[in-house]
Amino acid sequence: MHDKIIEITVPEGKGKERLDVFLANQLPSVTRAKIKNLIDDGKVTVDDRVTKAGQPVRPGESIRITFPAYVPTTVVAEDIPLDILYEDEHLIVINKPAGMVVHPAFGNFHGTLVNALLAHCRNLSSVGGETRPGLVHRLDKDTSGLLVVAKDDPTHVGLARQLSERKMEREYRAIVWGRLKQKTGRIEGALMRNPKDRLRMMIHPDGKHAATHYQLMETLPLTSYVKLNLETGRTHQIRVHMSYIGHPVFSDATYGGRAKQLAGLNHDDTQLAIQLLKSFPRQMLHARTLAFIHPSSQKSVQFESPLPADMTALLERLRQYTT
Repeated sequence: MHDKIIEITVPEGKGKERLDVFLANQLPSVTRAKIKNLIDDGKVTVDDRVTKAGQPVRPGESIRITFPAYVPTTVVAEDIPLDILYEDEHLIVINKPAGMVVHPAFGNFHGTLVNALLAHCRNLSSVGGETRPGLVHRLDKDTSGLLVVAKDDPTHVGLARQLSERKMEREYRAIVWGRLKQKTGRIEGALMRNPKDRLRMMIHPDGKHAATHYQLMETLPLTSYVKLNLETGRTHQIRVHMSYIGHPVFSDATYGGRAKQLAGLNHDDTQLAIQLLKSFPRQMLHARTLAFIHPSSQKSVQFESPLPADMTALLERLRQYTT
């Protein structure tokens, strides 16, 4: 296989920004560490000149990124069924079930979406590297719903650009603890990894800007059913933001959505909550709608995934009770 080359022109009106930061925003599925390594290895040129990660970009400059040939030696193709909503020669839209890890990582090298994709597709874009081929964005293991996967690099870059420029529409549905006082709202809080627990995110002024919009769909016993739209797409964004305003996603153990919510409840509500937490052990969060401009046809496309059976069942159970 040959090296993959991607070319990006810095848009007119672009303000002062470091090269590595600019590329990280243009290619959100590629880690900043990987981008820095490519720059340090001379795999990134600006107007045909090798430069440094901290070099400011200027409008009109031509950036050329060379990704070494992708050889999937560490990730094994596995014949795992996929719920495919749409597929063409450039991309695939997948409806991911809760419980499936998106890409191989420590402790999860098999049974992931990437393992399944490698068995299904001959080609996937190489922008994300060996363990994340084709992945334009991700969903947490226990979050269900829609993902778009790129089969070639130009498609990947086009989708990633829409993601970074906030032109890709993503709507989520969630069941959260408590009754929302306002029917609509915007949550803003910069996110970064918790230095004491790298598996958790936290709100911190030194983190990356993040904003989430919510709309109350239905008030239920102990909980609320909400629609959420991402203004940005950070790791665990919805889960952290909802916890931050005191309404963690139901059954989200990482961000206070399980046992912590039992404190202060009366006896009947406590028994109901315990029953529901036992019956519905995963975080009640679903990526329902995905819309973007197809990079090849330039046509607007939109996909929807109905609520999965467990979230539908929880809503039905909650509607049976009165407060």
